[in-house]
Amino acid sequence: MTAIQARLAEEVSARREELVSLLQEMIRIPTLNPPGLHYREFCDLVADRLESQGFRIQQVRARGAPGDSDAYPRWNLVARREGSETGECVHFNSHHDVVEVGQGWTRDPFGGERDGDRIYGRGSCDMKGGLATSIIAAEAFLAVAPDFRGAVEISSVADEESGGFAGAAFLAREGFFHPERVQHVIIPEPLHKDRICLGHRGVWWAEIETRGVMAHGSMPFLGDSAIRHMGRVLDELERTLLPRLEARTTAMPVIPEAARRSTLNLNSIHGGQPELDESYTGLPTPCVADRCRLILDRRFLLEEGLDLVRGEVVEILEELRRTHPGFDYGIRDLFQVEPAMTSREAPVVQATARAIDAVFGRPARYVVSPGTYDQKHVVGIGGVENCIAYGPGILDLAHQPDEWISVTDMEESAQVMAMVLADLLAPGDRGAVSRDYRSG
Repeated sequence: MTAIQARLAEEVSARREELVSLLQEMIRIPTLNPPGLHYREFCDLVADRLESQGFRIQQVRARGAPGDSDAYPRWNLVARREGSETGECVHFNSHHDVVEVGQGWTRDPFGGERDGDRIYGRGSCDMKGGLATSIIAAEAFLAVAPDFRGAVEISSVADEESGGFAGAAFLAREGFFHPERVQHVIIPEPLHKDRICLGHRGVWWAEIETRGVMAHGSMPFLGDSAIRHMGRVLDELERTLLPRLEARTTAMPVIPEAARRSTLNLNSIHGGQPELDESYTGLPTPCVADRCRLILDRRFLLEEGLDLVRGEVVEILEELRRTHPGFDYGIRDLFQVEPAMTSREAPVVQATARAIDAVFGRPARYVVSPGTYDQKHVVGIGGVENCIAYGPGILDLAHQPDEWISVTDMEESAQVMAMVLADLLAPGDRGAVSRDYRSG
């Protein structure tokens, strides 16, 4: 470890208790999505912290984006600190929305309780811990290298858990991730402190609707059940498509290993009459279902293409139409993202690998996420190819009851992030900060 790396590590460690209290403050603001609660309050908290460190603050409402309303405005924050010389920009992009609490908690989900090395709470791991870590890392870097070149940016965005359209996607369309403005992006998702996440699998969400003919439930022979038609769809998916997907594997280093195969999840299904409100105490009426809808969540590999993914489902539906009289269907694309994988030779990957080796004394492990995150918008809309996910936390704990994050993991990840900033932005040749650190 070089002298500057040692100083950065010490500066981060000196802020360990600040890191804890900052995360606890964040957890105690329940930024639940849906519906999108307390986003502005959360952005104000982060703004106050970063403004005191000399960052220029922009709070951006995603007006007109999905989910945005006067009742639940979608607020985002972008903070930028310019260096004393011109140079490149390193951007840390986190999201502040958290998923529903759910059942099974033994701790206050919004209490920010500390128990030993763990901080508990919804969003502690996914991903307010990553945001707090990036802030502490930036502060430590600024203390050691106040005359850095380029710029440091930190963003906190809305709605990543529901697609990111009012968050990272909106900012990308507004030019905040233009390659002339930002050259390196690190997304502190909880993918383990010694791993670099290069990208993600692809995703195709679609809705299939089967159509029937309504009739009285006592005379179903006079109608045609859309639910029975959907049963044929399910049978064909089970018999033909799922075994085919199970046999496909990828060279992408996806974790967990089981996700290195193509997958299909039947996300939801509903047929017949609309679901009744819980307050309704009567019975449904006797009708043959004239419609049934199924939501597919298909995750696909770099070796597959979107045309193939969609085409093999359409092929099944067309075969059913040909072989089963009365079978009729509609299909609607809901959401699609191509797989992404940043090169291991990209500058931000190389800098992060050097920092991980310095902090942990072992090489970084390269991984790919089974699900998408905001990299899809940074790369796909913004055009910044030099993008990774790196942050503290254990992926398996995301969205779980009693979600937690390790304080030590955050501290060590902050050391890595601070060293990445020094590597990419400190005066001198890129990589000089970490060069020959094994002999330092």
